[in-house]
Amino acid sequence: MTLRSAYSIPLPPEDRTLSPRTGWTRAHWEATADALLTAVRPFAGPEHALINLPGPRPSISGTRSDGLEGYARTFLLAAFRIAGAGGDDPHGLLDRYAGGLEAGTRTPTTDRELTDGDPVSWLAVGDRNQPMVEAASIALALRLTRPWLWDRLDADVRERARAWLAGALHHTPVDNNWWLFPFTVGGFLTEAGLDQDGAAGAAVERGLARIEQWYLGDGWYTDGRPRAFDHYNGWAFHLYPVLHAHLGGDRELLDTYGDRLAAHLEGYARTFGADGAPMHQGRSLSYRFAAAAPLWAGALSGRSPLTPGATRRLASGTLRHFLDRGATEPDGLLSLGWYGPHPPLVQPYSGPASPYWASKGFVGLLLPPDHPVWTAPEEAAPAERGDAVHPLPQPGWLIQSTAADGLVRLHNHGSDDQPADQVLPDQPLYARLGYSTATGPLPAGPPDNHFGLVVDGQISERGRIRPLGAGQGWAASTHHPRIGGTELPGVSVTSLVLAHGADEVHAHLVTGAAPGTEVRHSGWAVAGTAVKTWTDGPLAGAEADSHGARLTSMLRRVHGYAAAEAGPVPDGTAFGPAAVLPALTGRTGEGPALFVSTARLSRSAPVRPTGPSVHADGTLIRVVWSDGTADEASLDPGGPTVRRKD
Repeated sequence: MTLRSAYSIPLPPEDRTLSPRTGWTRAHWEATADALLTAVRPFAGPEHALINLPGPRPSISGTRSDGLEGYARTFLLAAFRIAGAGGDDPHGLLDRYAGGLEAGTRTPTTDRELTDGDPVSWLAVGDRNQPMVEAASIALALRLTRPWLWDRLDADVRERARAWLAGALHHTPVDNNWWLFPFTVGGFLTEAGLDQDGAAGAAVERGLARIEQWYLGDGWYTDGRPRAFDHYNGWAFHLYPVLHAHLGGDRELLDTYGDRLAAHLEGYARTFGADGAPMHQGRSLSYRFAAAAPLWAGALSGRSPLTPGATRRLASGTLRHFLDRGATEPDGLLSLGWYGPHPPLVQPYSGPASPYWASKGFVGLLLPPDHPVWTAPEEAAPAERGDAVHPLPQPGWLIQSTAADGLVRLHNHGSDDQPADQVLPDQPLYARLGYSTATGPLPAGPPDNHFGLVVDGQISERGRIRPLGAGQGWAASTHHPRIGGTELPGVSVTSLVLAHGADEVHAHLVTGAAPGTEVRHSGWAVAGTAVKTWTDGPLAGAEADSHGARLTSMLRRVHGYAAAEAGPVPDGTAFGPAAVLPALTGRTGEGPALFVSTARLSRSAPVRPTGPSVHADGTLIRVVWSDGTADEASLDPGGPTVRRKD
């Protein structure tokens, strides 16, 4: 029997013996890759040089670049599929991509827009332009398929392709993970014996040297800016060096970058929900199941802290999570969004083919069918093994998961994506106090998961976040609140979160504010097809029906706040068209002002638990959790002191 998924991909039967949690096997990954590649075929232009997919708008790079993106990113998917099959190519993909390579590199152009007179030429690589990104995907795909494609090309075609790729070696990338694009091109050209002037080898060395300055330890890089942490850690900073070392058989490099990846996976694996959802935080989220790439890379490098069964369970869970929830359109194309199309999630650099960076999630196909990652029975994901609270000190995060509902929450006290030389407006996907696998930040209206001061009707932003540490059950930070791009003079906010089970305690110490200044603290925004809110004295609640489950967000005032409220917010989130949000309000008094609340996000019936017992005395906070465990925290502007009480 052949099963069909909700996204019209012909799939083999589930195997609940080998994969008791997802039902998916290597055959499901192969079938999905084949279907995604088949879906883009009708949109290939003349000679398969450019693949311009339909979409709501082009990217800021222009339609020619968008077509190149369609070629490059789907070529990478084809390369993983064919290399993983030992060169078997029953659908003739390599002939088409070889033809596109030959046509696209005949007369590279600087004309950003497609014209009837030239529907095939590739946009030339330049300083900080999109073709540099796509050159890396093409180079990696050529490296993976070299025996079956590159080595069979005519010499003049190889030379034209080399010259086009070499543009990445002689132009300047954006000063972040982009240094790994010339690095990847250099790796292929060096291996193919085409480093004519030493530039390819230099690009490899330069790329590794450049990212070294952003390595903070424990497997975490910041993406060019002082504190920019997101999925690019996994699908860029770790993936490219590990793949390069693996493909080149460089044991020394693999020791370095494989060990870093292993350290990263210790925390990263904890950020996936039991339903397969990755953390909804950071930019480029329309790449979706590219989040599986570092999981597979860990197995490929032999350095993963995860068992083979847990690796496949996480990766297959992520792929299936998105496809079960409408990531593909009726024509089989990946949409710009999260589950379905969601324009607020899309960055200006994204075009219709951008979501096909999700191809990186198929790197696991490079592992042979008899590898334990494909043959071992699935094992529980970290979020399924029991309640856990795990600190990640380098990014300043606290990861909180609950086994009963499979939710994972990320409490953010260290990532802001602010440049070093200026402070920009808060970005919802970086500046919030919390993110989760079931909620997304509000793109408009009052900010969710935020504490701010209200002046002249405007709520302050966090701006630059200074982490104060993360430890057993806690994380803390400080910031100088800003309104309209200007710091409130002399004002600072020191914030602390304590987490245990499904419960959270949030404390904010405001210093330097004028007496009577209004403050507002919001909780988790929940979204779905049907929503409702309620208040009960100090407690505010919001509920949403989302993908067959009820999601509940509760916020309770404990100290300093005067009122609790909950209401609808405009435009919904990536998780649903309607959203609701609980919030607390209060005012500062004379001197430092402490505000304490409890919060809970759960996927269950809207039971209203009493929550932890919390008492505040000055800047001292005492918490007794529902299981009798107790914490005591002293919140001072210089940093908190947190003690677990026996």
